[in-house]
Amino acid sequence: MIQDPLFQPLRLGALTLPNRIVMPPMTRSRASQPGDVANDLMAAYYAQRASAGLIVSEGTTIAPLGKGYAWTPGIYTPDQVAGWRKVTDAVHAVGGRIFAQLWHVGRLSHTSLLGGQQPVSSSPVQAKGVNVFIAGEGDGVPGFVETSEPRALTIDEIRDVVDQYRAAARNAIEAGFDGVELHGANGYLVNQFIDSQANTRTDAYGGSLENRLRFLDDVTQALIEGAGDASRVGIRLAPLTTLNGCVDDDPETTYLAAARLLAGLGVGYIHIAEADWDDAPLMPVEFKQKLRAAYPGVLIYAGRYTAERAREAIAAGWADLVAFGRPFVANPDLPERLRTGAPLALHDRNTLFGGGARGLTDYPTLAAAAA
Repeated sequence: MIQDPLFQPLRLGALTLPNRIVMPPMTRSRASQPGDVANDLMAAYYAQRASAGLIVSEGTTIAPLGKGYAWTPGIYTPDQVAGWRKVTDAVHAVGGRIFAQLWHVGRLSHTSLLGGQQPVSSSPVQAKGVNVFIAGEGDGVPGFVETSEPRALTIDEIRDVVDQYRAAARNAIEAGFDGVELHGANGYLVNQFIDSQANTRTDAYGGSLENRLRFLDDVTQALIEGAGDASRVGIRLAPLTTLNGCVDDDPETTYLAAARLLAGLGVGYIHIAEADWDDAPLMPVEFKQKLRAAYPGVLIYAGRYTAERAREAIAAGWADLVAFGRPFVANPDLPERLRTGAPLALHDRNTLFGGGARGLTDYPTLAAAAA
């Protein structure tokens, strides 16, 4: 019998993953209010999907100024840590493995989400035309609004944010997570330092490629200290997506340098987010092969992969794990469906952000649907 590449085990630090299927971070905006606390509903949602080789939680803010969307969870207060403990306990009780994605949105926020404060970034450059989800202002109706104009972080504030990442990693381990993933992709704060067109600084954190990667280096080292082991730290990067207004003039050079930096730090994995919208630019296989040469650890790829494309990527050797985002929303038993070639259910777009159990925990497994 030919072995299925998707269902071969893989070592990730101290973990043995039973398959190569990852549930990637997906914002669902169901945290309890006030306080942005993970809850029982979220615990049920993640536990339903624990047959994934690895779950990476939805983006979880490391500090109040890191928030960019309504009703997203945090991990900087005791109540938030206790809330996430419910989630990790539920996932582990059914044999799963889960990392916390640590998130600071930087300029991708709105003053109404920050208690009236101005968003912060590498530079005072607004992400014009980019919208974020808010709970509602005068009319109280939830919806999307354009980001507010940010201010540049001072050097002292940068050190404070690095400390916040370190504390968030410690909190994640205390909450029972198996590790942490840094959100360094999709135009958020780390990405705002890396990409040349988002970073106009002239100090040690801007200008040259070495300087633009300094914040990534500082934060990654802080996460390793906070998690206690480099293998418990993953980094998500998006070399070519230009999402949310972050553009680099020479992304191949920039992100190969980032991969070599992370290889030197010994992190457990790099999670590459490919563009996943219609007519998006394809990430050349040659670039993926160069990333493999630059970084010897575990590589995860995400971006509209089918089961067949995922198998080909793993067999080719430039991917170790493949993440399936939207399919996991409506298919809690996705690995079994991919293994058997069963049809995939489609998700309801209207229930992706906010609300309750509908569109979160009420999608049936194949077995439940048949019954």
